[in-house]
Amino acid sequence: MKIRKFYTWVEEPKIDGEKPIEGNPQKKVSVAVVIENPFAGKYQEDLSELADWSEKIAPLMVEKALTAANIDESEAQNYGKAAIVGGNGELEHAAAVLHPKLGKPFRAGLAGGKSIIPSAKKMGYPGAAIDVPLHYKDAAYVRTHFDAMEVSIPDAPRDNELVLILSVTNCGRPHPRVGGLTIEEAEGKDGLR
Repeated sequence: MKIRKFYTWVEEPKIDGEKPIEGNPQKKVSVAVVIENPFAGKYQEDLSELADWSEKIAPLMVEKALTAANIDESEAQNYGKAAIVGGNGELEHAAAVLHPKLGKPFRAGLAGGKSIIPSAKKMGYPGAAIDVPLHYKDAAYVRTHFDAMEVSIPDAPRDNELVLILSVTNCGRPHPRVGGLTIEEAEGKDGLR
């Protein structure tokens, strides 16, 4: 795949609402890679080339995310993924980079993860934003970690491009107080609870 660029965002909130965030720094990071979509403008039955590529690029993207946020793989709590396909592509191209093979290397780079990796996909244009859904990597029902990270790249995707995004955090929301399952209560056996 022809990579045009990587793009990285790191959020480190210090105050949420009117209350300072105490304790260890909370960090949310997203890494995007912009590629030329080999199937833009044509119908391709076999999309395995996209799935195979995402499997290979995932370890590098996870490494970039952890390095940018200055967190260790063992500190990762939340994860999520997303893709935006340009105007000459298909939504199925985004699905091909997200679903068949990306999960295993993404989880491996974060010292595991039993929960499904939440995802979002859309058709877009340069500067289009997407909310990358996030939840706790070992138990999807941990309500304190239901979150998202908005991502957009000013000049991508162009019509013949595809953007793949991986997001990781070392935290949940800053001041969770709506109840539900917590990390301390999660069993982490079935990926749900």
